[in-house]
Amino acid sequence: MVKAIEAGLAKFAEHGVGVETCLIGLDGSDDVEAVVGNALRAHPWECVTVGGGLRHSDDQVELLEQIINLVRQHAPDAAIAFNSNPATTYEAAARWLE
Repeated sequence: MVKAIEAGLAKFAEHGVGVETCLIGLDGSDDVEAVVGNALRAHPWECVTVGGGLRHSDDQVELLEQIINLVRQHAPDAAIAFNSNPATTYEAAARWLE
């Protein structure tokens, strides 16, 4: 999974687009509001991409809702994109970048 994420992020560099990641544990081990909220408040965002690990599992619906609402709260001007897998993260974001 780490190699797939790295490969997907490399596409941003290839296109001269900055990118940052904010990974959270899906097992409830992270303070999601603090981790995601801090990342979103770090600076203005054009686009926030939410990964498939949150969207492809019915067990993660509440966490997905929490993430989407944190984006709305802390990055209200950012587009929200969804990738199919880590390799398509750039393509997902690029649909919304000017």
